[in-house]
Amino acid sequence: MKLSGSYEFNATPEKVWQTLTDPTSLSDCIPGCEKMEALGNDEYAATVSIAMGPIRSKFNAKVKMVDLKPYESYGLVIEGTGPSGFVRGESLVKLTESDGKTTVDVDSESSSGGLLARVGQRMMESFSRNMMDRFFTCLQESVK
Repeated sequence: MKLSGSYEFNATPEKVWQTLTDPTSLSDCIPGCEKMEALGNDEYAATVSIAMGPIRSKFNAKVKMVDLKPYESYGLVIEGTGPSGFVRGESLVKLTESDGKTTVDVDSESSSGGLLARVGQRMMESFSRNMMDRFFTCLQESVK
């Protein structure tokens, strides 16, 4: 599944970068995040609870930030497993400054298996879009 989004922040790329790479800001804004801890080398472990239609599940995930170009871009590699299946994904996050504001563009590709994959592509896409929008809306508020 492919997913893209664009989010505008009323802040400089430096401030947005600081928020996007801060584990506390991330854990506060990831919907359903119960715990997030640094493993070192830009890698994190997280426990996230989700509710998608009839599925209610807790996932243990590893998130690694790669190819970091401060204030410009970075990649994310995510792997999560739980009783209802697995999720794997990669994202490219780009920051662009214009008139004192920063636009964050996100391009993601993911796959899932188990019960998650059986709920249907449309439900997964809608759920993922909602999670991404909630996450970035929260980050936009925290940057102010």
